[in-house]
Amino acid sequence: MEEITKKIADRFGCSYRVFEKGSNPKLAEEAWHAAFEEAKTTGGFYPALLCLDEYAVEWLMETGADTDDRQKIIDSCQDNGKKLLEEWYESHTEYVEEGEEEGFIGTETEGDILHEFTGYCSFRDRTLEADTILFKIPVRHPWEIIAYLPMGGWNECPGPEEMMSVCKYWYEKYEAVPAVFTHDVMEFYAPKGLNGMDPIEAAKEHYAFCNDRVDQGTRTYTISELAAGLAQSDVWYFWWD
Repeated sequence: MEEITKKIADRFGCSYRVFEKGSNPKLAEEAWHAAFEEAKTTGGFYPALLCLDEYAVEWLMETGADTDDRQKIIDSCQDNGKKLLEEWYESHTEYVEEGEEEGFIGTETEGDILHEFTGYCSFRDRTLEADTILFKIPVRHPWEIIAYLPMGGWNECPGPEEMMSVCKYWYEKYEAVPAVFTHDVMEFYAPKGLNGMDPIEAAKEHYAFCNDRVDQGTRTYTISELAAGLAQSDVWYFWWD
């Protein structure tokens, strides 16, 4: 374990376990799922995996660990996640000209199906890219994890307050929980998938939250390709370039 890893982990003031750089990412994922099941029984926390790549280290060293700051973010959460996503979708699709909406949505019936966390994996050999910490974060609700890991607020990535509102909305609608964080990746675990919701509408929400999910994460640059994968996935992946 890197010395900086322990320093950052200790700042959180909660139970944690470290998976070292270069180790098997499946071990981290299995530990997260075990902690998730434990949380259902005992309550009092939700698990989160944090990959400490160099940019995440820099970000976390600048981010305060003050309890009052965390509570302020939690208290800022509003029931406006759906409205935010609608506004962002409209903003992201301003360039779609009248009459081209159907082409942007598309008619694809195949897309990437995700059942495993991958955000912390090295592109070189698929091991852990950096030391990765499994935290048992002492919050009552899964969306409140964002107060401990307040990523975002740059480029097209939502700020932590907005992100938390969206996470609340998605938990109430899909039972999806934020699970994996790097400096520019966020993954959710959605045990009920889309929970009976329309895949196209869900894909529009994902595109609103992170337009790179379609613009750089699909082969056809269409909403329908993303929707086809989401329909059978229980992991949601977001990457902000």
